[in-house]
Amino acid sequence: MSFFETLQQATHAERQALLSAPIIQQAMGSTVSLDSYVAFLTEAYHHVKHTVPLLMACGARLPERLEWLRGAIGEYIEEEYGHQEWVLNDIAACGADKEAVRNGQPRLATELMVSYIYDTIARHNPVGFFGMVHVLEGTSIALATQVAGVVQDRLQLPSTAFSYLNSHGSLDLEHVEFFKTLMNRLDDPADQAAVVHAAKVVYRLYGDMFRSLPLSA
Repeated sequence: MSFFETLQQATHAERQALLSAPIIQQAMGSTVSLDSYVAFLTEAYHHVKHTVPLLMACGARLPERLEWLRGAIGEYIEEEYGHQEWVLNDIAACGADKEAVRNGQPRLATELMVSYIYDTIARHNPVGFFGMVHVLEGTSIALATQVAGVVQDRLQLPSTAFSYLNSHGSLDLEHVEFFKTLMNRLDDPADQAAVVHAAKVVYRLYGDMFRSLPLSA
């Protein structure tokens, strides 16, 4: 079994727990509210803006034996740069104040998720960062494009309010294939364990973020 397959199997329960969050069920059932969608985008902004800084921090702390992984991080940075502005533009297209979001604070679960990965990189094994990549990209594949269509139909919003979800649903298909290749090159048991552990924790915290969002009445 490849390491990517092991990672999928080891985090199956945590993934299912995340997908059972009430707001995700509302979104899939076409009952989500505008307030809920804007709240989701707000939290997305507050973690997406850390993607490139986290990639940089991870790359800076990788050992020389993982130089090939540092090169891959360079590719990720090029792909991910500026995506937080897409989220803000979606917020504006929903009629909300994107500058208030830019200058605001995340919910606790979002702040803890980001802080946990910074701490993993700084104090533990920087390769654990890829546990977060696994969660966020895997969740996008499972939900983004489908949810975007359902929510747009429900709320009658313009397509410009869904650039983040629509792009990540399709974009992350390619990213997951790239991610599989990287994970299957990891041959150190400590690196593999760090990715699995971080993925389990981030699934929990990302699920808590979804559970913190307001539900429609």
